[in-house]
Amino acid sequence: MLFNSFAFLIFFPAVVLLYYLLPHRFRWLFLLAASYYFYMNWQPVYAIMIFTSTIITWTFGVLIEKSHTSNRKRLFLTISQLINFGILFTFKYFNFINESVFAVMDAMNIRWKVPNLDLLLPVGISFYTFQAVGYTIDVYRSEIKAEKHLGIYALFVSFFPQLVAGPIERTKNLLPQFRLRHSFDPARLESGLKQMIWGFFMKVVVADRLSLLVNAAYNNVDAHNGTTLLIATFFFAFQIYCDFAGYSNIAIGAARIMGFDLMTNFQRPYFSTNIGEFWHRWHISLSTWFRDYVYIPLGGNKVSESRKYLNIFVTFVVSGIWHGANWTFVIWGGLHGLYNTTQKFLGIDKIRFKKFTALKGTLIIANFILVLLAWVFFRANSTTDAFDILGKIFTNPGIPFKESMTTYIYGIFGLLILMLKEISEEYFPNSNLFFESKKPLIGAFASAVIIVIILSIGVFDGGQFIYFQF
Repeated sequence: MLFNSFAFLIFFPAVVLLYYLLPHRFRWLFLLAASYYFYMNWQPVYAIMIFTSTIITWTFGVLIEKSHTSNRKRLFLTISQLINFGILFTFKYFNFINESVFAVMDAMNIRWKVPNLDLLLPVGISFYTFQAVGYTIDVYRSEIKAEKHLGIYALFVSFFPQLVAGPIERTKNLLPQFRLRHSFDPARLESGLKQMIWGFFMKVVVADRLSLLVNAAYNNVDAHNGTTLLIATFFFAFQIYCDFAGYSNIAIGAARIMGFDLMTNFQRPYFSTNIGEFWHRWHISLSTWFRDYVYIPLGGNKVSESRKYLNIFVTFVVSGIWHGANWTFVIWGGLHGLYNTTQKFLGIDKIRFKKFTALKGTLIIANFILVLLAWVFFRANSTTDAFDILGKIFTNPGIPFKESMTTYIYGIFGLLILMLKEISEEYFPNSNLFFESKKPLIGAFASAVIIVIILSIGVFDGGQFIYFQF
């Protein structure tokens, strides 16, 4: 079930109403059933995968806590991770690895004939797998107690607002909230609805509108010149941001209405002055996951300078692989790793600004260009297409593609509203513009205007969110 669907507009209010009408002791069960129903709307068989991951991590969490020796704890953690990552590998990476090995073997004239697996990739498998694996690691580190209530833990893994595209929640933040008694709060309803409305705006007005232009160029690279592809790349930077941040806003707002607090996942990333800051603002739940469960176990920054740079680079490459089974994502992750280590070596990440200056503006623009360059690989259908796109951008300028002027106008109009809001939040946090106004009438008017814009120029056949494929 998509957030941007008529079905969700019926489903969500019904869930909220029944949730608050039910006695507290039955709410976890109702939310669990609602979450599984929500997930099974894609493919009922998907429920088997998330249930399997839930049982495995819950069981091994209990076993780890009951173990009295570090060796047994480590053994149970290893088994749990092997099973979970084995499932993820089978569904998401087996065919990619198989095809890559075949290409290498074929180049060496060695026969390699292992058939690909004909499997559907379960929606959101990377998200709930990482959340569940993070739980077992937290238990192993004695940062939390193992959850004894299987139903409560199952709800933690499958909670529908953030199930298929995050935020990837931490156990210490979300799991205890399912035991709290939540009373209906008009203030939470108001703030939650406002965040959901803004999320819908980002998705259907900006992301899905820009996708019409981006897809036209990136899905037919040979037919377009460098100028067209540069514009499409610029639009994609905002398409993917508004698509993913839009989902996160809807998820966070929906959870807040029911009394739950999810972590912030985006904080205006394109205002970053360096790549390290970018990843403190972009997909925060994933970047902190990799920091805590990959970078720090590798040694973090408590190693030699050269080893620290290697740890950073490896972490970014793994992050790229997490995003998809394609060499384009490996290169994308590698580029961010290269950017990050180079900027740290040059000391760019240590530059601090108390106010906006010409230097800060220059760094923001330069950093955005680096991110834009990497987005080419993220969006391209293949590495061949990516290099062709870059080649055309630098060597083959021309007249931009002629699409419907309405698409251009609406897309740019949505971008202007987005930037107005983000600039006000970034540099004028006390300006009381948009939803954040302390004057109720201004906040209500802003909400009404955004709703009218959504209904007037939103694209309602834009399909699923980009990050569902990851």
